[in-house]
Amino acid sequence: MGSSRRIFGHMADGTEVEELTLRDGALICKVVTYGGAVRSLMVPDRNGGLVDVVLGFDTLEDYRKQGKYIGALVGRYANRIGGARFALNGVDYSLSANDGPNSLHGGKAGFDKRVWTVEELRENAVILSLVSPDMQEGYPGTLSVRVTYTLSGGALSIDYWGKSDKDTVFNPTNHSYFNLSGHDSGNVESQSIRLYASRYTPTVPGLIPTGEIAAVEGTMMDLRHVQPIGARIDEPFEQLTMAGGYDHNWVIDGWDGTLRPAARAWSPDTCIVMETLTTLPGIQFYTGNFVEGCPAGKGGAVYGNRHAFCLESQFFPDSPNQPGFPSCILRAGAEYHSATVYRFSASGPGELDLS
Repeated sequence: MGSSRRIFGHMADGTEVEELTLRDGALICKVVTYGGAVRSLMVPDRNGGLVDVVLGFDTLEDYRKQGKYIGALVGRYANRIGGARFALNGVDYSLSANDGPNSLHGGKAGFDKRVWTVEELRENAVILSLVSPDMQEGYPGTLSVRVTYTLSGGALSIDYWGKSDKDTVFNPTNHSYFNLSGHDSGNVESQSIRLYASRYTPTVPGLIPTGEIAAVEGTMMDLRHVQPIGARIDEPFEQLTMAGGYDHNWVIDGWDGTLRPAARAWSPDTCIVMETLTTLPGIQFYTGNFVEGCPAGKGGAVYGNRHAFCLESQFFPDSPNQPGFPSCILRAGAEYHSATVYRFSASGPGELDLS
């Protein structure tokens, strides 16, 4: 079977929302054009059975009211910008504040709430696009965005492109919530994580970085060696208690703009391994600390706190206001491109090298 498409629902103005199904080998991925969200990702477990490893919903209405960015493409700026403002070329820009005084994931009407256009659909890939008008949510420049989802070689690859007619800031990502035991299997604290990161960016309350790039060694943020997600998540360490668990940006070791390993996760229930690679300098590891309260998931599944984790590739949070962080500025006429890969395999505990 090749790719397929079906009507998933309609917006209030009648705009059609589609679901697109991609296939490659055993992998099957379903994407909805509302928010460009990954709705389902079926991957084989150690016995060859297919497991849906992402949270998602059965109706458009649930996507529109869930408020957790589940599966969505987010932008223009993923993560937070402190005070919902930044300066660029001597001009101050005020953004839409939707997370207390801060701007989160592009503001009140970010990419996650837009219906994306299907530019091309192939058996194993889809190209989505949108145009973000000048000053939408406060950001300068008319920005043309394309995102490609591709299934190949046991992996879901996401490529992002952007071009603006004015200097702007740009930091798109995907906000899939992963549960490698299955989207409806509950708590993920027994699943294992390793981050290829010796440093992270500490935050103040509100999860805005202090500007420091700190070593993880000797702290609860040291995830360089495989450990259960829940091993230290509730320790009385200020960064963890402030966020209700992990919700921080880690600085990927050896970042040079090429595709590099950022994280590896594993489920003891399914033996599914997920390796995350990216061309970007940071990875937000978020343990779904505030999932509770969203609508019932696929098949009526109950999604609660810590029932999934996110690995969001990114420029660092609040980079427009932090001169010591890698620059997220996209110059007028220049083309932005980044890539992130989620690669799947299956290994038993004795075969697994996560050291």
